[in-house]
Amino acid sequence: MRIPFLILLASAVVLEAGEWSAPSEVSHEFKPVVTYRGRVDGDMLLIQATIQPGWHTFTIDNEKRATEKLAGKPSIGIDQPTQIKPGKGLEVAGPWLQSEPKDFSKPQLRWYSWGFENQALFAAKVKKSGSGMIPVEIRGQACSETTCKNVDISLNVPVSGSGTTNSAIDVRTLIPVR
Repeated sequence: MRIPFLILLASAVVLEAGEWSAPSEVSHEFKPVVTYRGRVDGDMLLIQATIQPGWHTFTIDNEKRATEKLAGKPSIGIDQPTQIKPGKGLEVAGPWLQSEPKDFSKPQLRWYSWGFENQALFAAKVKKSGSGMIPVEIRGQACSETTCKNVDISLNVPVSGSGTTNSAIDVRTLIPVR
């Protein structure tokens, strides 16, 4: 009788700590390209991207960074930035933060781009007006040397009424989005 009670208690602690959503994957030719998952931890929305070898994604501020570098000169194109939009029940209440990006720019082509390989983390302070599973839409682009795939996914992020933070993730390692 004690074992089921302990399992139930442990499950409640995990939910309270900010459970990750089910992963959502972008594929190319039936192979994963990038997988996203999200959670609310305290008053922070965290979105994690796991990027497969040979692929990369782009910063939230990729377009702004490229426009600054171009200084009014034309470009052959700008890679699509990552966009994250929480649904009803979560409202972004502070600036976005992101992992330190890698510079993928090719100045000789006037092509400026910043993004991530392997893994990226995005975070923003949020106000909760709902609980349960709240949708978070993610748009953007993932590219290899020869192919780009559109990112157009939705996560159902578990949100509880708790404001406690129990994350091992240190958002102080992230940089502000421009």
